[in-house]
Amino acid sequence: QVRFVESGGGLVQPGGSLRLSCAASGFTFSSYTMSWHRQAPGKERELVASISNNGRMTHYVDSVKGRFTISRDNAKNTVDLQMNSLKPDDTAVYYCRSSYSISQWGQGTQVTVSP
Repeated sequence: QVRFVESGGGLVQPGGSLRLSCAASGFTFSSYTMSWHRQAPGKERELVASISNNGRMTHYVDSVKGRFTISRDNAKNTVDLQMNSLKPDDTAVYYCRSSYSISQWGQGTQVTVSP
């Protein structure tokens, strides 16, 4: 059974940092691309960043380039998202996903950026 457990969200002031983590299970983690997505109130869910199975290739949506860094640990079956210089527009529920099963999501973790 595929499972994702996201953690690390919270309330942070503009300019602050958070590190999100996602623990995955139920599939061969090291064989698949992992990605972080987010959904803000009233908006569609969007891709934020992705990382190839071996970690050598990463992709970021333009709005987070230079501020967010995605990484993975294939020994621990985890994928992280380091978020720096956070802005109010980054407020959303953040989810991780695997290319193994693109229809499955975890419960997400709430990130709120507010003074």
